[in-house]
Parts: sequence; structure tokens; C-alpha cells
Amino acid sequence: MPTSVRPPWIGLVLCVALVAAALAVPPMFGWEVWARAPRSLAAGELPPLHGYWEPKLLGAGTLPALVIAVLGWRYAVDVAERLSWQRLLLVSYVVGLAWLLALAFVDGTSGISRVLGDDYEYLRSARAVTDVHQLLTTYVDRIPYSAPDNWPTHPAGHPPGALLFFVGLVKVGLGGDLAAGLVVTVIAATTALAVLVTLRALGAEVMARRAAPFLVLTPAAVFMAVSADAVFAAVAAWGLACLALGATSPARGRSVAWSTLAGLLLGYGVLMSYGLPLVGLIAVAVLVLARSWLPLPVAAATALVVVLALAAGGFSWWEAYPVLNDRYWDGIAADRPASYWLWGNLAALVVCAGPLLGAGLAQVVALRRKADRVVLLLVSAAAAAIVVADLSRMSKAEVERIWLPFVPWLLLSAALLPERWRRTGVLVQVVSALLVQQLLYTSW
Repeated sequence: MPTSVRPPWIGLVLCVALVAAALAVPPMFGWEVWARAPRSLAAGELPPLHGYWEPKLLGAGTLPALVIAVLGWRYAVDVAERLSWQRLLLVSYVVGLAWLLALAFVDGTSGISRVLGDDYEYLRSARAVTDVHQLLTTYVDRIPYSAPDNWPTHPAGHPPGALLFFVGLVKVGLGGDLAAGLVVTVIAATTALAVLVTLRALGAEVMARRAAPFLVLTPAAVFMAVSADAVFAAVAAWGLACLALGATSPARGRSVAWSTLAGLLLGYGVLMSYGLPLVGLIAVAVLVLARSWLPLPVAAATALVVVLALAAGGFSWWEAYPVLNDRYWDGIAADRPASYWLWGNLAALVVCAGPLLGAGLAQVVALRRKADRVVLLLVSAAAAAIVVADLSRMSKAEVERIWLPFVPWLLLSAALLPERWRRTGVLVQVVSALLVQQLLYTSW
């Protein structure tokens, strides 16, 4: 085997082995790792995923998903290289949305409505909100388990920006389980476009075209449809895209406008998830690649204004996080052993991003200085964010959804693979997604 071909194979094999080990070790050694709830593995847990085995023969979305998968394998690489840029963005969105919906509808309409209709999610709380000011002023008080009216799991585990998004949907008549799920999915499908726009703004259109099939036909689609974390991913990705546009715009006015919009999006993203400040690592990479720090003060100041505006309304991010930390360790997190989850998390990431992630990351490491600089820095920044999140132990389990904001940036590594690998890689990725969706109940 030529030396240049070895790294992708090594990365692919290591990722498959990691997932196999994460699946096999708990039942083999009788470890109680509590992926879902405090109950035995015999009850159906499937660590490292927050799910369990539930094979399905056929669903409403199975045939469409198969058609998209086959057409994607056959044509995606060529189409991404030949279409005009505007048509590439349009096709990427249409195909990406169809891919998300097809996979979700393998479970019928419940594939869209089930998750957000869960009592642990946001909609139940959003429907009960009548006073936003009161919501903000009492938000921190309702985080602890000991609070008599404590928040359900997801509102408690996130700043109020996430809940306010769903309050907005309720207020405009889109607060039903199915309607809200469709809105979330429509937004989630824009994430790939934001990443492509970022790459082109940074002068890496060739890499964007190579990465497009993997951003669109991603196995992460299984977890993106109807997951609020996919909305966080879209908000963060568009914030980074605006930052790239602001850093590369030759006109001062446009630069300020794009930078302000970047600050609004990234600032609100911080108010949707306590983990999104780690996107700042990718933002720094964007500015380094653009060779311009001019957008930084505008974007940072705007983001700070967003955070302080909510503080003036009654919610302080810096006061809430320590309270959340206490609730987190008062709950199931205390039962989830770090000895498993520090590496089990990475296995869950591989399931979400697809096995080709290993091949792409290995290629990045092998090429290093020979790799495309844009891809190298963006992938490295996303990988660094994952390492920090993992070592923090604030993301033990459920990372197949929690780390969605970083997955597309990691998948840019696939653009560095040789053409033969990329063509076969599309097949590997879509088959991976189909297997996960058809064989498992994923909770998201």
C-alpha cells in the first residue's frame, strides 16, 4: 500500500475500532455507564449513544432516503465540482433538507414530532410562558433540582435563548410538535450552506466544493432533524460565515455590517448553549485565515451587547452557569463514569459524523504543512473545541447531538482525501446514516 494511502485507512480503522469498543466494553464487563437513565444495560441501553436497538423494516422515509443515498453516491462529487456557485448552494440546501426529512420520516411523522413533544424538551415549557421578563428574572432560580418548579432537563441545561426561540414559535402559531419540528429541520439544513459560504469567503472554493457532499449527505442528519442543538449549530455556522465575510470585505461599511451581524448571531448562540463559547476557537481561526482582526472589536462588542441585554432583562450567563454545574452533578452525570465517557464520547462523535471522519482527520495529520491552510486551521480549531469539551466532563454522553455545532467543521477534513476516497466516502457516509436510522432508536 502506498505511503500516501495509509493515513486514511489507519484513521478509518481506528474509528471503527473505537465505536466497536464503545459498544462492546459496557456489556462485556458489566459497566453501568447510564447512557439513558439509571437502569441496567439489559433494559436496552446502547452506549455510547443515547438510544437503543429498534430495527425497522420500512418506513415512509426509507425509500426516499435510499434514492437520495444512491444518487448522492453516484453524482454528488461531480455535481459539486461542476455547478455554478449559486446553483451549488441551492442544490445543497434542497438535497440536504430532503436528506434530513427522509431519514426522520423513516419513523413516520413521529420522526419529526416525537422529540420536541417530549416533556424533557422545550415546547412544554415554551407553551406555558406568558411573561418573558418574569421568565428571565426567575430563570436561574428554577435550574436546581431542589427548586419546587424546576425546569425540565433541556431548559435547565441551556441559557434562555434556546427556550425563547421556541416561545417565539409558539407565539406565531408554530408551537405544535410537528410544526416546530419542521421549522427546526428547515433551519438545520442551512448549516452546510453557512460552512460553504465561509470557505469561499476565505478563498477556499475548491475545498468547499470537495467538502459539499459530506456536509450535505452527513450521517449527522439523523441527529439534526428536530434537534434544538442543530439550530444552535446553524446559528453558530452563520455567525462564523458573517465573520468571514466581514473579515474579507474590501468595503469598510460592508465589513462593519457583516461583523455586526456576526456578533449578533454568535452572541445569541452563547445564550442558546453553554458550550457555544468554544466556537470562539473557530472564530479565531477564521480571522487568522482572513489575515484581518478588524472585525473582532465590532463582532465582540455586538456579542457582548446581546449578552448584557439579557442580563439587564434578568438573566446573567455568568450567574447561571455555576448553578447549572451543580444541577448537572446532582443528576445523572454523577453516575456516568469518566473512565468510559472520556473516550465513549469520541465514539458517539464518530457515529454522528460518520466513519469517514477518521480517514479525514488522519489525512489532516499526515499532510499537516502540505494541507490546504483553510481546511487545516478550521478542522484543528473544531478538534480543539471537542477536546476542551470532552475534558471538561460537562459533556458526558448525548454528544451525538450536543457536539453538532462542531461536526461540519470537522467534516471539512474529507476535502483533503484523494478523489477515489471521496467518491467511495460518500457511499460510506450514507450507508452509515441509513444503518443508524434503520436499526436504532436514537432519542433525537
